[in-house]
Amino acid sequence: MELKELIIIGAGPAGISLGVEAVQSGVDPKNILIIEKSEEHSFTIKKYYPNSKIVTANFKGFTPVCTGTMCLSDSSKKETISYLDAAIHDNSLKVNYNETVYKIERLEDKFKIFTDKNIYHSKVTAIAVGILGKPNKPDYKLPSSLKGKLLFDITSTNIQNSDVLVIGGGDSASEYCQYLSQQSNKVTISYRGKEVKRMNQINRESLLALEKNGKIRILLNSNVNSIEDRDGKPFVIFKEKNIDDEAFDYVIFALGGSTPENFLKKIGIEFNGPTPVLKEGYETNIPGMFLIGDLTAGKRGGSIIWAFNSADAAMKKICQNYLKCKI
Repeated sequence: MELKELIIIGAGPAGISLGVEAVQSGVDPKNILIIEKSEEHSFTIKKYYPNSKIVTANFKGFTPVCTGTMCLSDSSKKETISYLDAAIHDNSLKVNYNETVYKIERLEDKFKIFTDKNIYHSKVTAIAVGILGKPNKPDYKLPSSLKGKLLFDITSTNIQNSDVLVIGGGDSASEYCQYLSQQSNKVTISYRGKEVKRMNQINRESLLALEKNGKIRILLNSNVNSIEDRDGKPFVIFKEKNIDDEAFDYVIFALGGSTPENFLKKIGIEFNGPTPVLKEGYETNIPGMFLIGDLTAGKRGGSIIWAFNSADAAMKKICQNYLKCKI
């Protein structure tokens, strides 16, 4: 069976960037393989970002200074996808779409990677699967009869002139509110904190400005207890007695995503609490296996520049210890 120099799991910004860094370091593109479970690259950006959303380089306090080949300033969704399209094309990267990795074994001097379509071998393996492949769900039951009214993104349904509740307190929640307000919706956000502070400065100021101008309503110190089907509409019951229960046309959950911790632990990656243990260049405790992108950013979350830079740092370590590179 053919032995690849590098196999990358995940075709998001981090995975694509690592492929680019490898090619620029002298690795033959024919010896690089990216495996992506979705039907296209950068699936999270394409699915969960509205077209008007700016993909921010400086996210949650990380300074947007590029260290490697890949670099992008604040850009539109379309510009970001076009940039990543070009990176794949210009570097002749091979991406296998609609293929899922379910098992990885470390042999003496290589990895054996099992997917639902094939078995591969590689000298080095990098995991760049992101954390938002599976959105977090609330801990209360959601009525199946309200499917189509309870959503985890705002791109799958055209929502206009509706009464909408957004549940969440991060940047995505603010961006959803901004977008929905522009579409002539009556928007309410349920925020469990006593003040808005979990999002970056731009999103925080935008949200507060919308509230000041009467465009949205912010329910601070609010927690949803349950949601019921009332005449085909989501009826939201809050835990707080001072907040009236209310019916909405739509409820949008912006609760973030969860790290694929079980998969990583299954293949032998060590954790310190909820955080994977990483060494220089984002190498795991398994020699030759690297984590890049959002998986390395911790609780604060990453950014597209973080993804690019983590790939650059990993490639430097890969060149130093495992592959013959020109740098």
